Amino acid sequence: MKILDQEISLEYMRASGPGGQNVNKVATAVQLRFDVANSPSLAADVKTRLIKLAGKRMTDTGVLIIEAKKFRTQEKNREDAIKRLNELVRKASEKPKLRHKTRPTKASKEARLKEKKRVGSIKKIRRDKTGLFE
Repeated sequence: MKILDQEISLEYMRASGPGGQNVNKVATAVQLRFDVANSPSLAADVKTRLIKLAGKRMTDTGVLIIEAKKFRTQEKNREDAIKRLNELVRKASEKPKLRHKTRPTKASKEARLKEKKRVGSIKKIRRDKTGLFE
């Protein structure tokens, strides 16, 4: 699955946190925007899984926003944002395994009933102690 460069918009801004004088002058943080809802590169099922995976990073209009400000250089933050987008799309493109219904075996049913009887008999012994402390 290949996402076109035209579908991604990158915006640069000043990052918060440490960085000395650099932090007040250089726009190193990157905000990547990817319009999932209108993307021709993604299949419909991948879009729905991606929207679910993105969670809070998805806007109401179907735009995925990834902010990268881990590094002190714009280049590394851009690479980080694109890498995170690719990872999300890769996860969304994996089809989930179908769950097949299974039924308990006869032996497991019998074991369960046997255990219930054992626990019930212990409780019966406990409650049949009337008149001992009179």
